Amino acid sequence: MWQRSVCVGLLALALGYLCLLGPELPHSALRHLSASLLGGLRRARSLEGRMVAAWQAAIVRPARGWARVALCIFLLSSSVNACVDVVLSGVKLLEALGLEPGDGKNHVVLNSRQDLKEAFAHFMEKGAAAERFFSDAESFHHIAQTASKYPGAQLYVGGNAALIGQKLATNPDLKILLCGPVGPKLHELLDDNVVVPPESMQERDEFHLILEYQAGEEWGQVRAPNANRFIFSHDLSNGALNMLEVFVSSLDEFQPDLVVLSGLHMMEGQSKEMRQRRLMEAVATISDIPTDIPIHLELASMTDQDFMSNIMHQQVFPLVNSIGLNEQELLFLTQSASGPHASLASWSGVPDVGVVSDILFWILKEHGKTVDRASDLTRIHFHTLAYHILVTVDGYWGNQVAAVAAGARAAGTQACATETIDTSKVFLKAPLEFVTSQIEAPSKISLNPDEPVVHWHREGISFHFTPVLVCKDPVRTVGLGDAISAEGLLYSEVYPQ
Repeated sequence: MWQRSVCVGLLALALGYLCLLGPELPHSALRHLSASLLGGLRRARSLEGRMVAAWQAAIVRPARGWARVALCIFLLSSSVNACVDVVLSGVKLLEALGLEPGDGKNHVVLNSRQDLKEAFAHFMEKGAAAERFFSDAESFHHIAQTASKYPGAQLYVGGNAALIGQKLATNPDLKILLCGPVGPKLHELLDDNVVVPPESMQERDEFHLILEYQAGEEWGQVRAPNANRFIFSHDLSNGALNMLEVFVSSLDEFQPDLVVLSGLHMMEGQSKEMRQRRLMEAVATISDIPTDIPIHLELASMTDQDFMSNIMHQQVFPLVNSIGLNEQELLFLTQSASGPHASLASWSGVPDVGVVSDILFWILKEHGKTVDRASDLTRIHFHTLAYHILVTVDGYWGNQVAAVAAGARAAGTQACATETIDTSKVFLKAPLEFVTSQIEAPSKISLNPDEPVVHWHREGISFHFTPVLVCKDPVRTVGLGDAISAEGLLYSEVYPQ
């Protein structure tokens, strides 16, 4: 690192000296030498520094931005409430619970502490994010009490929509409407720009437990390849869909420019019959949102392939304009609907860009807006640890270079808890070369750090790719996807149709 600093200093001194000699040198020689020295300065900067500079130049506000954003959480109940995240070390909590390390095993539902231990070890070994339902209310309550009282445990706003709202609310020009069960602690944590209808206020908070681990952290024989988190909760929804009704009734008064929905994954804790009925009610309610208001749906970790297939095929995808998801959700989606690369059991390391782009292309081709299909879906924001891809149907979204760059910048700043990206605290993990498809004749792309947003086109669909500068020692991993989606939406422009 010091060699690069010395090089930069010497080049800067040389350039200054050159400027002093400028009047005595021919103009052509001065111009040639200046360009050479400036080129040397650019090359001397780190890849990370060059990318940050390029992002800063690319991130510009859209010509037509948002003024009001309405967010709704599909989490409704008469007995429990949404949602305060309790964030702490997963290994330390399991040790505090007296659980010994052992072999990992995936569990669709956690029925005991043993299931919790095995599921945590399974995903920690993969370095993959996951979210699970804990079925035993009494056991979960005891675990939650232990977690919330553990030294160093931190309480944050939780729930995808609330997290997106909290991120957007940092923009002083935006007003946010949040409809979802909001308890006293959650209300206290929310930004002043977030408006909560009185009907959404509840008597107590519900806690989601966020078990974090660091890259290289060990628990018994398990070693995490990268930092991530494991989320679980006992989240039963046994009330009517009154919050959705509150949400829709609030739209006339609030008049939002954008609607963000999330929480469909929370329905997995219900019976199949209840889940099916509520999904249909959710579809009917979404249909009541005026068609001139864009809708973004933020997905989250799910385990029931039939339910995921229903969400895709029973008119949820065609009713929304935009979707946000990560690599686990993308793979689960294609497995649930027998899409491309559905035989892939799991990702190995950084998800292959060609495989990811094949699945994203298939989603928009099969479920997105076309001349012959009555669908509103025209945009997908995919985010994984090493890179992001924004995919849009041509003619519906603008400023996506800025949007994908802003999302990547948000990942680097939030994970490291810095206001701007500190290049000494991040590193480049994305591939420097990749192909754009593993199915069709691909293009091969080499990444240029001075132009880190790469664009390609495929049958009326545009792809915008950018790497992420990964935090070496992340302060907090939970909510990163929501912050990324929020920034991407904030810098996006929807074209009037």
